[in-house]
Amino acid sequence: MKRIVALAAGLITTAALVTGCSSGEADAGGSAPAAVIEVKNMAYTPAQVTIEKGQTVQWKFDDAGLPHDVAGEGALQDKLKSELMTTGTYEFTFDDAGTFDYHCTPHPMMVGTVVVTE
Repeated sequence: MKRIVALAAGLITTAALVTGCSSGEADAGGSAPAAVIEVKNMAYTPAQVTIEKGQTVQWKFDDAGLPHDVAGEGALQDKLKSELMTTGTYEFTFDDAGTFDYHCTPHPMMVGTVVVTE
């Protein structure tokens, strides 16, 4: 009986450690992004999203072999800036209301807009 209890305790401890090491796609605050934009086939889909001030947008890159990025324009030119990547995610939290345009640096015909409301 002692062996069964010890084995069960060991399994529970192992399960807790493995669960604690898992990673998710949510932001550091633990909440899901307000909008997810796919970066694939030379396009941002959807090309325009509307969120509320303080919410996060996630760009999900899935264009194997063709690197893209997210580059802000205007007021966000120096802030909204991802690495070039073919797969992975990039998240940005919009703290101000307004309309914000962005593009892909190597493919300037790829454009998108985030509308942020109060």
